[in-house]
Amino acid sequence: MNVLLLGGGGREHAMAWKLSESSMLRNLHIAPGNGGMHDLGTMTDVDAMDFPAVERYVRKHAIDLIVVGSEAPLVAGIADYFEASGKTNVAVVGPKKEGAMLEGSKDFAKAFMHRHNIPTARYESFNSEQLAEAITALDTFNPPYVIKADGLAGGKGVIITESKQEACDTLESMLKGGAFKEAGKRVVIEEFLAGQEVSMFVVTDGKSYHILPSAKDYKRIGEGDTGPNTGGMGAISPVPYLSEEFQQKALNQIIIPTIKGLTKDEIPYHGFVFFGLMKVGSDPYVIEYNCRMGDPETEVVLPRIKSDLLHLFESLCSGLLSEYDLEIDDRAASTVVMASDGYPGAYETNFEIKGAEDEPNWEGVVFHAGTKVSRRKLYTKGGRVLAVTGRGATVEDALKRSYAKVEKIKFEGAYFRKDIGADVLDLA
Repeated sequence: MNVLLLGGGGREHAMAWKLSESSMLRNLHIAPGNGGMHDLGTMTDVDAMDFPAVERYVRKHAIDLIVVGSEAPLVAGIADYFEASGKTNVAVVGPKKEGAMLEGSKDFAKAFMHRHNIPTARYESFNSEQLAEAITALDTFNPPYVIKADGLAGGKGVIITESKQEACDTLESMLKGGAFKEAGKRVVIEEFLAGQEVSMFVVTDGKSYHILPSAKDYKRIGEGDTGPNTGGMGAISPVPYLSEEFQQKALNQIIIPTIKGLTKDEIPYHGFVFFGLMKVGSDPYVIEYNCRMGDPETEVVLPRIKSDLLHLFESLCSGLLSEYDLEIDDRAASTVVMASDGYPGAYETNFEIKGAEDEPNWEGVVFHAGTKVSRRKLYTKGGRVLAVTGRGATVEDALKRSYAKVEKIKFEGAYFRKDIGADVLDLA
């Protein structure tokens, strides 16, 4: 098969790495890719949000399958575009626009969960004309206050604060001040849930499904989960405190009702569903849905899948998902993100990176995110630069390998959290 992978972050590097192992792969095309993906396929600068340009590329290169890495093209309707086009027979891994609204609108997702009795935190939503009502509604919630931009905000649209004044200021900055632009013109105020976070993932065609390995990611920039949210500073898989009882509850109370809810609402769905869950006591609650794989969770989930990823995608798109045999590696995986100094705020780029090459006998992979190659040298290009993934018999073993490799990678202003996984090791 000829495959076009849309995206250029660590998630897409992990997907390209896994797809490149497939015996079904003829040619892999990557748009736009990054500095670590040159050896895995043909890189192109076609814009994933320019659907006619993507279509022209698909026709020119006889692409059989498009794998959409990030949420923006899905929420914008890329799957709908190719279904309506009639000029190609290309299949798309990712839901159509209506299904992608599970991520594209917090209000849509909350209403969906409420409609199908899926456990989630109590909430209220407000538009840009309802600032006064939103501020008044804060009195019906106990601190800490959870305020979410309704739309896509790159993983940074969630503010959690103990201060009512800060909550009021946040509401005003979103609804009236243009913070998060279109994404913040509607907000969701949510009850705070105290517990342990876990990410679960399924691949579904709206009827059949396969559950992928679980993961826990670390969103805050600072150690001890302090500071502002980022796109993710590290992840581990499996999650030590994810008991069989909890997984069964998540399956019966959340995963199955979600898939059945999509069918009941006549929302077609072919792709990933990411369940951001909170373990409160022994019970699961949905914090968020995503319509694609997470980043950096993908960098620990895919290394634990033994099966052929392209075969999984082909089965998903051909109606044979129920017959696919998903095989999971028992070994653990961890990833530590190396970021540019100043991220998630302002940061400088174009610093040379040394030591990122894979080494003999090293049990892991360095996935690139914000990198570029110039004159045969590797340079920083983004906020999150590398995701250094290690594998081992246990999470602790995997983390030792990740951090040992991190210490060998050098670039000016390199920043990483030194406590990824430390909380679960204390719990284990």
